[in-house]
Amino acid sequence: MSGEPDALAVVNQLRDLASDPLNRRAIVQDQGCLPGLILFLDHPNPQVVYSALLALRYLAECRANREKMRSELGMMLSLQNVIQKTTTPGDTQILATEVYDLLQSSSTADGDCTNEMNSRRRKAQFFLGATNKRAKTVVLHIDGLDDTSRRSLCEDALLKIKGVISFTFQMAVQRCVVRIRSDLKAEALATAIASTKVMKAQQVVKGESGEELLLPFQDAPVDVEQNTDLPDYLPEDESPMKEQDKAVSRVGAHQDGGSNWLSTAANFLSRSFYW
Repeated sequence: MSGEPDALAVVNQLRDLASDPLNRRAIVQDQGCLPGLILFLDHPNPQVVYSALLALRYLAECRANREKMRSELGMMLSLQNVIQKTTTPGDTQILATEVYDLLQSSSTADGDCTNEMNSRRRKAQFFLGATNKRAKTVVLHIDGLDDTSRRSLCEDALLKIKGVISFTFQMAVQRCVVRIRSDLKAEALATAIASTKVMKAQQVVKGESGEELLLPFQDAPVDVEQNTDLPDYLPEDESPMKEQDKAVSRVGAHQDGGSNWLSTAANFLSRSFYW
């Protein structure tokens, strides 16, 4: 990561960008920033967690953002985890509770303008080129994913599957977000994880009212085509660097500079949570 900003620097810049009301809609609509902030809630550095919560608090002040934020996969669960964790500092718990209550109280009317967008983005997207039509994202809840050795077993199992592009873990909530080719069945992921003999996967989906549901996979294993070398990467159909209409201004700076920095932050988030 030499030459790139670290996690605290990135989250602090996102916090500063979010403090400007003119930036808040663009940040929430960005494909990487909101899922990235959710992942920061599970960061081991308490300063990173607190700064991420401040950014989310700023974003939630925009009433039009609340429904989309509340329905973002992992948002409410991650906030609950911060609130309930016994090691969370008191001021961080208070801030997390404030954000949670703001989002929980958001009315359906507030989110009418974003319902169509939410229906197209049901799952977390924090990879560059996430709109690639040849790929899809599957969110797994993995029973038994509770330490680094289990995580290594899970990584080894997923790396063997031909068609897995990338994955990232949310250890605090026992989840793995996997990006796969569109022709690969999610059941193949469950079969690979079950082969560890110590873990079992369920798929995380959204219900009709926006709540998260856990769907068990069939017990019968499916055939898994294995990689003989490295994972099967896809060329990205779209590059977010070309999206010039999402300029975001940094506090006290010109809009072009803010847009460039947001692009840097998005690139950092993508690389940080890749694999």
